[in-house]
Amino acid sequence: MNDEVIRESGVTVPIWRLYQLFWLLICLYFPLAAFVSKQDSWLRFAVGSLVLLFFAVSYTWIMWPHPASQEARTPGRSRLSLLLLIALCLQVTVFSLLDGPAWLWSFLGVSAIAGVVLPMRRAGVVVVFLTALPLLITLITQRGVVRIDWWWLIALMLVVRGLGLDMIGVSRLCSTIRELHTARRELARLAVIEERERLSRDLHDLLGQTLSVITLKSELARGLITEDPARCAQELTEIEQVGRMTLREVRKTVAGYRQPRLSRELDGARQLLEAAGISSSIEELPGELPRPLDAVLAWSVREGVTNVIRHSRARHCLLRFTQGQSWIGLELLNDRAGTEDADTQCIGQGSGLFGLRERVSELGGTMEAGPLLLEGKPHFRLRVQLPMQSQVEVAALQEERS
Repeated sequence: MNDEVIRESGVTVPIWRLYQLFWLLICLYFPLAAFVSKQDSWLRFAVGSLVLLFFAVSYTWIMWPHPASQEARTPGRSRLSLLLLIALCLQVTVFSLLDGPAWLWSFLGVSAIAGVVLPMRRAGVVVVFLTALPLLITLITQRGVVRIDWWWLIALMLVVRGLGLDMIGVSRLCSTIRELHTARRELARLAVIEERERLSRDLHDLLGQTLSVITLKSELARGLITEDPARCAQELTEIEQVGRMTLREVRKTVAGYRQPRLSRELDGARQLLEAAGISSSIEELPGELPRPLDAVLAWSVREGVTNVIRHSRARHCLLRFTQGQSWIGLELLNDRAGTEDADTQCIGQGSGLFGLRERVSELGGTMEAGPLLLEGKPHFRLRVQLPMQSQVEVAALQEERS
């Protein structure tokens, strides 16, 4: 990611280092030229040279890494860079007051360092301060405004301000690009997790009922081998058809295209309950529904009927729809004789009801599943309620766009 951020910033590493080297030479040239022109004291020249060497080394150490590189963002380096920034600011201020205005050019480097090292708001305040500092120092050293070369001073202040803001902009750009790359990786990770959860949920809901059908028909066929071979052959043929259909649905599920239809699930529920020897009362489909809502109700029917067959010894199952002005509900009741423990375990740990709850929540609905006493007899109830608009319409629009 480091190389990608540098490339997308538009400032390559060689260009960045040439740019910093150019401004370093400007910072060093004017004080050094003042030393050479005077040469009245070797001690002054030696001390000044050492100070400029410290400035050059510190500036190069701080500005050498590209702002987008990992090296520039290590905590230890950031703390030391801040200390060096303070030291260089004090150094340039003192020598500007004591040795002459040529040192004011070194504020260019200090402003550039502030733009790179400090956070954006603090950097802006410090750059404004560094822009005004040459004016204050000049007023102090010249003891008034009459002897000041205003054109030179204004030009210097504008360059100090411009270079500092330039560094703030580059640093902020690199930081934004890094955040975008981080957000992109996080979105990709969440997309993978969401797809895994969808696939796991769909396969569970799909295979749970289908395997129950295959199991029931296999048990029935085994009992008919000697008594009714023709019926046994018919059951085996249906098992083969169910297996082939399941294979096609699994492929569609993996591809992400498959969504069940409520009308088909209601017909399948009747057949499955009849094969299991459970009498049923199933209401008809309450008219045309939006596709996302129809799919969630279809999953609810599939999961509810699968749980009735796998986890209960019910004798009767009731499936009915309820509807209001802005919502539609589905309720599935079965008389669970002596299966409290099994159903409780299913509620607490079953991934099927958990996955169904996620589907319902995505459309802004609610789901209840648990034991219920009716006329003093234990029952198990699965109740799903979904809004007819708002989230459903949004989900339908997203599905149509995709």
